[in-house]
Amino acid sequence: MSHLAHYGTKRHSGRYPWGSGDNPYQHNAEFLRTVQEMKARGKSEKEIAAFMGMKTTEFRNKQSIYVNAEKVDRINRAMKLKEHGYSNVKIAEIMFDSATKESTVRSLLNQGEKLKKDACINAAEALAKRVGTKNFVDVGTGVEREMGITKTRLDVSLQILKEAGYEVHSVRVPQINQKGQYTTTKVLCPPGTEWKDVQQHTDKIQPVNEYSHDGGTTFWAPEYPSNISSSRVAVRYGDKGGLEKDGVIELRRGVADLDLGDSHYAQVRIAVDGTHYLKGMAIYSDDMPKGVDVIFNTNKTSDVPKMDVFKKMKDDPDNPFGATIKANGQYHYKDKDGNEKLGAINKLKEEGDWDHYSKNLASQFLSKQQLPLIKKQLKQSIDNRQDELDKILKMTNPVVKRKLLADFAEGCDSQAVDLKAAALPRQSSKVILPVSSLKDNEIYAPSYKNGETVCLVRYPHGGTFEIPELKVNNKNPQGRAMLGNAIDAVGINSKVAERLSGADFDGDTAVVIPSNSPKSKVKITTSDISAYVGLKDFDPKIAYRGIEGVTAKLPEKRKGLEMGKISNLITDMTLKGAKPEEIARAVRHSMVVIDAPKHGLDYKRSFEENRIAELKKKYQGASDAGASTLLSRAKSVAYVPETKQIRLKDIDPKTGEVHPEATGRTYTDWKRNKDGSWESNGEKLATVKTTKMAATKDAGTLLSKDPNPKEVAYADYANALKHMANLARKNQVATKNIEMNAQAKTVYSAEVASLNAKLNRALQNAPKERQAQIIANKTLKKKQAANPDWTPDEIKRAGQQSLTAARAKVGASKSNVQIDISEREWQAIQAGAISTSKLEQILNNADSDKVKQLASPRKAVTVNASQVSRIKSMLNFGYTQAEVAEATGLSVSTINKYL
Repeated sequence: MSHLAHYGTKRHSGRYPWGSGDNPYQHNAEFLRTVQEMKARGKSEKEIAAFMGMKTTEFRNKQSIYVNAEKVDRINRAMKLKEHGYSNVKIAEIMFDSATKESTVRSLLNQGEKLKKDACINAAEALAKRVGTKNFVDVGTGVEREMGITKTRLDVSLQILKEAGYEVHSVRVPQINQKGQYTTTKVLCPPGTEWKDVQQHTDKIQPVNEYSHDGGTTFWAPEYPSNISSSRVAVRYGDKGGLEKDGVIELRRGVADLDLGDSHYAQVRIAVDGTHYLKGMAIYSDDMPKGVDVIFNTNKTSDVPKMDVFKKMKDDPDNPFGATIKANGQYHYKDKDGNEKLGAINKLKEEGDWDHYSKNLASQFLSKQQLPLIKKQLKQSIDNRQDELDKILKMTNPVVKRKLLADFAEGCDSQAVDLKAAALPRQSSKVILPVSSLKDNEIYAPSYKNGETVCLVRYPHGGTFEIPELKVNNKNPQGRAMLGNAIDAVGINSKVAERLSGADFDGDTAVVIPSNSPKSKVKITTSDISAYVGLKDFDPKIAYRGIEGVTAKLPEKRKGLEMGKISNLITDMTLKGAKPEEIARAVRHSMVVIDAPKHGLDYKRSFEENRIAELKKKYQGASDAGASTLLSRAKSVAYVPETKQIRLKDIDPKTGEVHPEATGRTYTDWKRNKDGSWESNGEKLATVKTTKMAATKDAGTLLSKDPNPKEVAYADYANALKHMANLARKNQVATKNIEMNAQAKTVYSAEVASLNAKLNRALQNAPKERQAQIIANKTLKKKQAANPDWTPDEIKRAGQQSLTAARAKVGASKSNVQIDISEREWQAIQAGAISTSKLEQILNNADSDKVKQLASPRKAVTVNASQVSRIKSMLNFGYTQAEVAEATGLSVSTINKYL
């Protein structure tokens, strides 16, 4: 028997994941043995978890998984030994000891035989029972693995059912948030079911089996949040000091249901009285009023009733906060009576999560800088891409090479659209927290050297006047007490936050760039806001307050459209050298638009008084014109004919250009008459939505009539990326298949078996993912019906949240089933021990970053034991990461590993 059951774990840091190696559960035994030994010494769960570098919740989950895994491993091992001809007594000796009774082995074998009896007839009966008289059942790719049978057995079972009158249809289910993209699903249906019946009711497609969180890889799903009483919450209003910490939730230390775990700070939601919730960044405070466990800081004035300061809970049992709680973002604790309860903290992000933000420079920031810096960073991006391509082309394994070339080409095409450039030296993203004792030109940033100069950039980014230039002050006592050696947070005061596009402290982030110091080679252009007339102290809620019943209200659905128009105008004006006074007019209007739906602001009066039509005519060609420069046109919408999925044969072998085959699909366009009736407007060719940059071969076609040198630099950049994408595809077509090496397959038999097992596990996720898409579509449809005024952004967010919940419900998770290729397995791949088709499947389900790392190994930074001791000692004595890095000659990222 090749497969009985699988109990896995989430991926871990470190060189090898838990459960890797020749014996997939060798670490399980070590784990459980360690737990038993520590419990015998009187250690608590929390102490054991800390010793193993885990949080308590993760430790409990892992312990449960490993206990089950050990049981399954024993059954599998007994079955294999029996197949090799060993007696029950001999198996007992091999697996246990001479004192173990033969009955123990017999019990294990009986458990295995129950599963081994699954024959085609039994499988067919199970499927027929699931279908019944009205159900549609998913029997597509991967279902056989989920059922524990072979693909051949499933096919035979389906053939038996077809001969008995059952129907099998292939239907298309739309993918959430991927307009025009579908997942094809093979469905088993009751006798007499027509294809259209299934296609029109895809929400009724059911999985073969019920899913549970402990039936295989354990998946976490959020519980409905617990509440705290509003009597435990004090509000610090804006006129009482709350403005300086707007968005911060201060917690009393040591309160069981308000525990941040191992984090010093986290972006959270806390339910209050079952009707409202707190939204913001939670930190501990040692200055709490008596009888209060939570202080909520707000910019609202003290005349606002307490409960009106809080957010109202959404009427959605699946998502009462309107936000997605992170995996393991909740926890359980035991109350004073020993009862287990759900804590009140619901984390969206916590310390360490912001450290993984992508590092690049968005065009909305870089395009407003000086031309030399723009050219330098765009060239750096091209050089980085060229270096990556050169490494891929030198690879000897053709299948790996072809996969990485395809990924590389796709990445270049995407980069040509978003126009992001290479990050600047030591640039990083940090969440901002309030340190009120800092001066207006200071920042607490332990990842940077004390006294050096840094610039902060926040998105959306209106102009250089929103870039504060600050001096690092890591000696600030308040900063040290609050943030210490924070990995991904910095401290600033409220005035600096206000300059950052009006940021607050509820989870807003900023990009930190070391610059403008005597030793720095990076020069960031900043400007004084006083030059931008009317922006300083401008409050759109006061300047353009609407009158109820008189002022035309901007619908939430149109806000995105209006913001897109004004954002494009600001971009075009900046590139064309508009005066600060003109930029200020456009920025003021953007501030009105973004708050108009929520506060009923008079955006039409703002449009007129800020003379936006005049600006559009001057910088975009007409008062009703749209995007006029390459940077604003790049992501503008374009519609192209619908095509089939791109295949290798669609790539021109000489140029690398893609010429996908058109579907030729048409549809009837209906128009509604004044009397409410519908009338055909003729047949139209089906199209798909894309961007103008993606649709053009030459970025020069998107330039303005009289392009600015910055615009030309970006056009050259996009074309260079497009050229490299074509070059990669050209080489992709020319790369032939791998030749199997029989000797290598024998030498690496253990690695081949391990890779096959990992692939098998990954493919088991396919039917779960399809079912998740079906459930999510059904959920979203209901939510849209209940919320007809939702904006596209709200629909997209609800769709993603529905999909996340559905995946948790059915146990679908790509991240938890990604194939993690070990170094030894990579050697097997390179030696030709894996066939082309099998390797393609493995690579399609593997971590692409890990594949790149294995294919282009870099020399690892080694840190010896004495260095580790020195690092930990310095950190314990209060040195910042930057100070330790400077003293040891290591990078800050390396130092952070030991925090």
